[in-house]
Amino acid sequence: MIAASPPPQRPPLDDHPPEPHAAVMDEAVDETEMPLPSDPRTFFLGGLFGLAVLTALYVASSVILPVVLAFVLNLLLQPAVRLLGRLHLPRAVGALLSILLVIAALVGFVAALSVPAANWAERLPEGIPRLEAHLQVMKGPIQALQKVIQQAEQAADAPPGRGSIVSVRRDLGITGALFAGTRSVLDGLVTTVLVLYFLLVAGNIFLRRIVEILPTFSNKRQAVDISQQIQEDISAYLVTITAMNAAVGAATALAMYLCGLGDPLLWGTTAFLLNYIPILGPLFGVCIFVLVGMLSFESLWWALLPPVLYFCIHLAEGERLTPMLLARRFTLNPVLIILSLMFWFWMWGVLGAILAVPMLAILKIISDRLRPLKALGHFLEGE
Repeated sequence: MIAASPPPQRPPLDDHPPEPHAAVMDEAVDETEMPLPSDPRTFFLGGLFGLAVLTALYVASSVILPVVLAFVLNLLLQPAVRLLGRLHLPRAVGALLSILLVIAALVGFVAALSVPAANWAERLPEGIPRLEAHLQVMKGPIQALQKVIQQAEQAADAPPGRGSIVSVRRDLGITGALFAGTRSVLDGLVTTVLVLYFLLVAGNIFLRRIVEILPTFSNKRQAVDISQQIQEDISAYLVTITAMNAAVGAATALAMYLCGLGDPLLWGTTAFLLNYIPILGPLFGVCIFVLVGMLSFESLWWALLPPVLYFCIHLAEGERLTPMLLARRFTLNPVLIILSLMFWFWMWGVLGAILAVPMLAILKIISDRLRPLKALGHFLEGE
């Protein structure tokens, strides 16, 4: 006997093929979600890798810092090299001309500022009595502090007794602390110029090699998108910041000239350079103008006019103009910005603080476009 085969079962009424737009919706959800690693070992290994990278950056700062500086300057000078290329200049000539113009500008600044800086150094001993007169209110605390320092120095000079050794670290002052980490940069100036030149000449050669290595078309497109976004955003940031710093320098020079401080070019250049370091630079500038005002003017209220004018100029630029120009490109967490400034200043000195915001912005651009790092990019975002 042949067993009868069971009748074919009809699919239930609710089993219908998914709608065409369902896959598109799932894909859109996948692109917007921010996955977190479920394995704790991922965080542990990622933390160890991060510590290893930071240790290498600190130990090899004399080599790595010139390379990072050359990379950031490459983003700043690439538009100039492309503009010279449109004028039918070879790329090697355009790169060399751009670097020579930057070096000439720096040499010109140093030459122009050397004379007024030397004059202020000569005037400094003469202004000490005036500064002491302005600081009569703080005479008591200053004398107490001097007494403590003298006692500490006497204890340090005395022979050790009772099995205890007292050592006092003599600080180099604000200027020494500020520029203590820049010696490696000065030693690696030739390295920075060489790397910058070859980066400008090479152009997009590294991007082309990365695109050739990546396996899929989506990976290639993603690499090109990340590279273009970094070049556009960081170049726009550096150009905008440089233009705004120049405006702050010009306004500061005019304000110092009008209030009778003298040497407006020196103070305008000082404001221009300090404004490259967000938050910390202007605060240091206020301290400088307080000191200079007290050394220059007899009246305490007139002496406070230069720092007040500088603070108002910086407030108008830092709170209104620059955020309005950069809001479409950068929305970074301000708390993370100040932490980044402090960390990279500790790592690499003044140039580390200058490079802190561009490096943080590059990290956010990369994190926003790589799905495993989207959570980090969202964490770095501001309001």
